[in-house]
Amino acid sequence: MKRKIVVLSCVLLYTGTVYSQKAPVTPIHDRLIAPSSVVMKGFTGDALDASYSHRILVQDVDRLIAPFSHRTETNMWQSEFWGKWITSAVLAYRYKPEPQLKKVLDHAVAGLMATQTADGYIGNYAPDKQLEGWDIWGRKYCMLGLLSYYDLTQDKKVLKSASRLADHLIKELSDMNVKLVLKGAHRGMAASSVLEPVCLLYSRTGNKKYLDFAQEIVRQWETPDGPQLISKSTVDVSLRFPKTANWFSWEQGQKAYEMMSCYEGLLELYRLTGKEEYKMAVERTWENILKNEINIVGSGSASECWFGGKELQTIPIGHYQETCVTATWIKMSQQLLRLTGDAKYADAIETSWYNGLLGAMFEDGADWAKYSPLSGERLHGSEQCGMGLNCCVASGPRGLFTLPFSSVMSHKNGISVNFFAEGTYRVKTPKGKQMEILQQTAYPASGYITFKVVLPKKESMTVRIRIPQWSNHTSLSINGEKFEQIKPGEYAEIAREWSSGDTIRLSLDMRGRIVRMGILPTNVAIVRGPIVLARDARLGSTPVDATIQPLSDKDGYVDLKPAGLNQNGIRMTFKASFLPESHKESGSSPVEITFCDFASAGNTIDARSWFRVWFPQPFDPKK
Repeated sequence: MKRKIVVLSCVLLYTGTVYSQKAPVTPIHDRLIAPSSVVMKGFTGDALDASYSHRILVQDVDRLIAPFSHRTETNMWQSEFWGKWITSAVLAYRYKPEPQLKKVLDHAVAGLMATQTADGYIGNYAPDKQLEGWDIWGRKYCMLGLLSYYDLTQDKKVLKSASRLADHLIKELSDMNVKLVLKGAHRGMAASSVLEPVCLLYSRTGNKKYLDFAQEIVRQWETPDGPQLISKSTVDVSLRFPKTANWFSWEQGQKAYEMMSCYEGLLELYRLTGKEEYKMAVERTWENILKNEINIVGSGSASECWFGGKELQTIPIGHYQETCVTATWIKMSQQLLRLTGDAKYADAIETSWYNGLLGAMFEDGADWAKYSPLSGERLHGSEQCGMGLNCCVASGPRGLFTLPFSSVMSHKNGISVNFFAEGTYRVKTPKGKQMEILQQTAYPASGYITFKVVLPKKESMTVRIRIPQWSNHTSLSINGEKFEQIKPGEYAEIAREWSSGDTIRLSLDMRGRIVRMGILPTNVAIVRGPIVLARDARLGSTPVDATIQPLSDKDGYVDLKPAGLNQNGIRMTFKASFLPESHKESGSSPVEITFCDFASAGNTIDARSWFRVWFPQPFDPKK
C-alpha cells in the first residue's frame, strides 16, 4: 500500500534547498514563507552583487569536480567544496536569475553526476577508506547540492542521483554493520549531519526508508557513543564533553559548525514528524549559544569550537570566529525564524549578517577570511586540500544569500518585514494575490525606512514590522497616522484594509550605544543601530590602541555624527568626542575620534590596517 502524500505549495529557501515537492501527511508548516522575487539595492544589494560577480560566477567548477573522478583520498575534505559552492550559487541564481550563472550550474551538476559509480557512490575516497575521515560529510554536501539544483529545475535525473547516493550510504553502513556516529570526527557530528539531506530526500520522494534512516541517526545520537544532541541540549555547548588533547578528533564534542549542522537536520526532521522534543532541543541550544558564545558582532568559536567565548571576547583569541560558524549560525537562526516568526531570531541574524559575516568578506567579494578577530588585522586564510580555496571561502556566500528571501515574507494573515534594505519584494497576500513592498532606505547608515504597498485590489491583512531590540525610540506611521503599539524586540502588527499606494514610515533609534564588558579592565564598544563600530588606523592620528573614554549623555548614549570619510573600502564613518588618557591633575580636553563600521575596519585589499572594537578603560581606584 502506497503511503499517502500531499503537495506543499510553499517555496522555502535558506538551506540551499527548497520544499516544493512531496511531504508527509502531517507536516509542520513554517509560519513565514519566502517571497516570489526580490531585488535589493543600496548597502545590502552592493554586498550581494560583489559576491555574485566576484565569488559565485568566477568559481572554477571543474576544479571542484576533479577529485570525485580520482577517488584516492584517505583523510581530507575536498568533497565538501562542490556542494557548498552550488548551494550558495542556487540561492544566488534565485535572487538574480542570470543565464550566465545557469549555464555554470548546469555544467557543475552534469559534471558531478558523471562521476557517480555504478553502485551510487559520489565521493573522492579510496574504496578501502570510504566512510572514514570526512567522506560522509562530503557526501552530505553532494546531496544538498543535487537537491538544491533539483528544486530549481525539477530534473528527475538529479533527484534519482541524490537518491542513489543516499541508498549507497545506507547499504554500506548496513553491510559493514557500523554505527554512523562512530565515523568521522567530533562525536560523529560531522558524519551524522547527513540527517539534513536525508530528511529533504524523504520530503521529495515519500520513500519511507529515508525517514527510517533519519530516525535511526537521531536514535544513535542518544547512545553513549553519540553526541547526545537532544539530551544534552540543556548543557552549555562548550561543556558537553571533556576537552581532548587531540583537538580535531572523534573525541572533540564542542565543534561549533558541525553541531549546528546537525541541529539544522533535526529541524528538518521536526518538520516531518512534529516531535516537539526535536524543536525544543534546537531552541534550547540556540539560546545557550546566544547567551554564552555569540559576541558583539554576532559570531563565536575559537579554533572552530565553542569555548564559553562571549565573556572572553575583549581579549586576543586565537583562530577566532570561523566564517563557517558565522554562516551556519545565520542559517540555523533563519530556520528558526521561518518556523516561529519570532523577532529574536531576526535580531540575531541582522547583527551577524551586517557585522560578523560582512566583516569576513573582503572588500570586492572575491575572498573571505577564515577567522575574524575583534582587533588586529584582516588576514586571508590558507588554501585547503589543494582546492584553491578553503572551507570558509565556500561557506560565506551560503550565509550571505539567505537575506534576500527572508527580508519580507508572507504569513497566513499577511506579510512580515524582518529586515530593512532598499529594494522591491514580491509576496503573496492571504488571498493569494501578488503584492509588492517597496522599501526606500539608506539602512543601516540611516534609520529611516519607507514602505510603499502595491496591491491589485484592496485586502484586509496584518503587516508585521520588526522593531529591533536595540531601538528604544521608535516611531511608526501609516499614511501619516501614528501607530502606537510598538515594543523593542517584537513585531508591530498593523491589521487593517490595505490599498495600493498605502505608505508606512518607520524611524529607528540610531543613537550611539555604549556596551561594557569585564571588570579589570572594563572594556567599552560603540554600537549604532545594528552596526558595531571600530577604530581603524586609516581614520586619524590618534593611535588605535590609545586609551579613550566615551563621553555620554544622561541616558548613556554617545553623540555620533557622520564623518564623511567613506573611502578606501570604508562604508560608514562616524565621529564622537572622547577623553584621552591624561597624566595631568586637571585632565585633558576631549578629542574627536572617528569610527567606521566593523565590516569595513581593516578590510583592505592592497594594504593592511590595524583596527579595534573593544577599548580598555583606565582603572580608577577612587571608584
